[in-house]
Amino acid sequence: MSNLRRPAPADPRVRALVAQAQRAQLSRRSFLIGALGTAGAGALLAACGTGSPSATAQTAKDVSGDDKIVRWANWTQYLDQDDDGTSYPSLVAFEKQSGLKVTYAEDIDDNDAFYGKVSGQLKNGQDIGYDIVTLTDWMAARMIRLGYTQELDKARIPNAANILPNLANVDFDPGRTHSLTWQSGFAGLAWDKEKVPNGLHTLSDLWAPELAGRVEVLSEMRDTMGLIMLDQGIDPAGDWSDNDFYGALDILKEKIESGHIRQVRGNAYTQDLASGDAIAVIGWSGDITSLNYEADDKFEFAIPDAGGTLWSDNLMVPVGSPHLSNAEDLMNYYYDPAVAAQVAAWVNYITPVEGAKEEMEKIDPDLAENPYIFPTDEILAKVSVFRTLTPDEEERYNGEFLTVIGA
Repeated sequence: MSNLRRPAPADPRVRALVAQAQRAQLSRRSFLIGALGTAGAGALLAACGTGSPSATAQTAKDVSGDDKIVRWANWTQYLDQDDDGTSYPSLVAFEKQSGLKVTYAEDIDDNDAFYGKVSGQLKNGQDIGYDIVTLTDWMAARMIRLGYTQELDKARIPNAANILPNLANVDFDPGRTHSLTWQSGFAGLAWDKEKVPNGLHTLSDLWAPELAGRVEVLSEMRDTMGLIMLDQGIDPAGDWSDNDFYGALDILKEKIESGHIRQVRGNAYTQDLASGDAIAVIGWSGDITSLNYEADDKFEFAIPDAGGTLWSDNLMVPVGSPHLSNAEDLMNYYYDPAVAAQVAAWVNYITPVEGAKEEMEKIDPDLAENPYIFPTDEILAKVSVFRTLTPDEEERYNGEFLTVIGA
C-alpha cells in the first residue's frame, strides 16, 4: 500500500472535509460512549468472552534495562506521519524523550491472519518479534484468556489513569491489567462518489446489479456479518440465534459465489478502492478519510440506515516479549492527552484518552468539534458491537465464516 499522507490539521482540505462530514452527518471512527456519558457503554464495549487461561507458557524475563528497544506491530495508517510519509513524529519524539529505539511495523492486516502466524510461538511462550501488538477486542479477549499476554505494571503507566471511564473495566480484561485501548471506530459503507453517484444508504444497495464484481467486504467477521445481520433487522449486540447467524452467512456465501463480491479483504481493501478495482465496500471509517486526503475527497463513508458496527483495538505485550518495561513506557507516552490528540488529528479515529479533546482544541478547534473524532449521541445510537461470544461460539462462527470466504 502506498503511503497515504494527511496534511497538517490546519490545512483547508481538513476543515472542508470536517465541515462536509458534519453537514452530511456521516461517520468517522467513533465510539467513546464514555466520553459522552451514553448509557449502556459497558455492553457496547464488551468483547469476546472470558475464561480460564489454557496456556502453560512462562512470561519472558524482562531485559529492558539492558536492551533499549521496543518493537510494535500495528495496522496500516494508524499512527501520525510526517508530510513525506517517511517517519512518525510522535515516535521520533518518544525516542528522543525515552532514549529507546522503536521498531514500528504495519504488520497487521487482519486479526485472524496475524494470530495464525504467531499462535504457535505464543503457545510456547516464545518471542514473536514484537513487544506490543494492536488487536481488536475479540482477539484481545482470546489472547488474554489463553494467557498469551503479560500483566502490565500500572505504576509504570501513570497516564493509564486517563483512560475513559467506560473503557477502564471491560469484560475481557477487568481493570485493564493486560491491555489498553489504542483507538476505536466502526464499520460501514464506502464508495467512489463518481462511480456510485447515488451513494449507498443500505446494505442492499451494495448488492445492486450494476456493482457486481466491484464490491469488497471485510475479512473481519464481526464487521461484515454484523452489517448483514443489521440489514436483516437483527442487532448483533442482542440475543440472536444460530439461525440468525447462518441466515446472514448464506447471503454472504451467495454474493461471493456469484462473483458479486470481488474479494474479501483486510486493510488492503483500500488499495483496491484507490486503484478503482473496487468501487463500493464494507470498510472502516478512518481508512476512507485517509484515502480522501490523497484522492481529493473522492470517496464517501456512511453508517447504513440499519446501523453500523463498533469496535476497539488494544495494545498488549505478548507473553514472550523480553521488553515489558520498555513497552509500558511507550504506552504511558501515548496516554498523554497531548500526544493522544496529535495521533487523533492524523488518524481521525477515536482516542480513548480523557483530556485529548481539550488538547485538540489547541491543534485545530474544528477537529475538536468533529463528531466523528469526538462522537455525538446521535452517531453512537446508530452503531452496535457484536455481542460477546463464548469460546465455542467464537470457534464455530468464525470457522464457518472463514470457510465461506475461502480463508
